[in-house]
Amino acid sequence: MRILTLLAHPDDMELHCAGTLLKMKKAGHTIINCHVANGNMGHMVIMPDELRDIRRKEAVKASTMVGFECVTADIGDLTVNAADEDQKMRVLKIIREAKPDLIITHAPNDYMIDHREVSKLAFDMSFAASCPHFHPELGEAVDLMPLYYTTTSDNMDFQPTEYVDITEEFDTVADMLRCHESQLVWLRDHDGIDVLETTRIYSQMRGAQCGVKYAEGFRCLKQ
Repeated sequence: MRILTLLAHPDDMELHCAGTLLKMKKAGHTIINCHVANGNMGHMVIMPDELRDIRRKEAVKASTMVGFECVTADIGDLTVNAADEDQKMRVLKIIREAKPDLIITHAPNDYMIDHREVSKLAFDMSFAASCPHFHPELGEAVDLMPLYYTTTSDNMDFQPTEYVDITEEFDTVADMLRCHESQLVWLRDHDGIDVLETTRIYSQMRGAQCGVKYAEGFRCLKQ
């Protein structure tokens, strides 16, 4: 099976669903991790052009260490727009090249604007990618696939319908997060968040809901 993540920023995969993807990789499935935005606004000091390159390297490092493919739509932070034709075509092309059996994306009610727009892009373009006469120059049409929504960034207003036990994978998730060095600083300085500790607490909370130490939660939208 081929699994595509369509998430907003270079570290969102680790924050939302890396444990589940690690389990799927162990089972022999192919993981393609796409960050739609390039992360260029995520620092207090480093300028956007330089940060874009840094964050790309961090994302590739984290994915490579566990055998995931890492791609990007390279859209600037805070400019993701599901109505923008160029952005739609970028995401359409990524979906057709990935040929996914399922897509993991953000919940449509996430508090962060880039996350909400990526969720809509994933919803709209996953259907459009199945229509063979819609921009055939961007690749062959793919079959319709289910979308799985990850929990919201603050874990509020989201009730999973499915849980995945990531207890055995959690230490590796933490190692992957440590690859995103620029974001450990940004989230501490801008939001006052220790991202490693926050991820542990959120994973522990989902684990408590399903009777394990650490878990991730999802909702499935079947197309």
